[in-house]
Amino acid sequence: MKQEIQITEIGGIRIGQAENTEAGTGCTVLISEKGMAAGLDVRGGGPASRESELMDPLTAAAEIHAVVLAGGSAFGLGAADGVMEYLEQRGIGFDVGVTKVPLVCQADLFDLTVGNSSVRPDKEMGYQACVNSEKGNYRDGNYGAGCGATVGKFAGMDFCMKSGIGSYALQIGELQVGAIVAVNALGDIYDWKTGEKIAGLLSEDRKSFRQTEELMYANTEVVENKFTGNTTIGIILTNGEFSKPSLCKIAGMAHDGYARSIRPVHTTADGDSIYAVSLGNIKADQDLVGTLAAEVMSEAIIRAVTSAESRYGFPSVHEFRNMPRN
Repeated sequence: MKQEIQITEIGGIRIGQAENTEAGTGCTVLISEKGMAAGLDVRGGGPASRESELMDPLTAAAEIHAVVLAGGSAFGLGAADGVMEYLEQRGIGFDVGVTKVPLVCQADLFDLTVGNSSVRPDKEMGYQACVNSEKGNYRDGNYGAGCGATVGKFAGMDFCMKSGIGSYALQIGELQVGAIVAVNALGDIYDWKTGEKIAGLLSEDRKSFRQTEELMYANTEVVENKFTGNTTIGIILTNGEFSKPSLCKIAGMAHDGYARSIRPVHTTADGDSIYAVSLGNIKADQDLVGTLAAEVMSEAIIRAVTSAESRYGFPSVHEFRNMPRN
């Protein structure tokens, strides 16, 4: 029987967050001191990432030591420098004789149009997120990589809504599978169980919804540049024991969770990416874990938008639902 658990109940990892609330950006760091096998599946057309090749099944690295989710687009990739410094100071990494080299992977979303575009996650913020992981400060909402996240941007930033970072986890017997996701999509967000739209593109008076897909269908002309600043980035965590190839497949199956909850998804204007990491030695079926991965990812997406608070002029789900309408 499936049982809901907290994402922090999955062992073998520490999660820390840091953000600059005024500037509207931040980062979320997941650290495995002993190392973790990891896979990656990228479906969006515009990813901003670091050390992605480490998760290619053909590369030699059997494990990595941290994953960073951050804002700042490609400018924010420097946050991993702070994570590397933190880990090297503690002797965590791949032993090369003269030192240990931490293997740190990172994916970023675009939040430069939200707060202060000149402030991005950097080495200092990445280091602070690691320090914060010692006390486990993870929270859903406007924190970490979700600080500047927004959704529903097909008609521009004037008609989008505030999103954030979310998590959800399930346990069956000893097996645990969870997801963390920073939702910053071009498209709209739907409750995957009911089909109801819960966040996304607003009407011109900002009192009701427009459907992004319908707006796209109404304009069949080629749009050369749909860029408004997007990308949904997530991580699947499991205590199941899997190799890199299996984790790449699990990450791919988790993208079904994106497709259930975000429409449209995987566009050229998004850099949608999902990591999958193995944190234990529980023997588990790959297809079962992949199926659970899609479910927890869909639910984490809902948590990301429903936990967010209105900020930077963008309404949250809570504010929108309670808005007076004539």
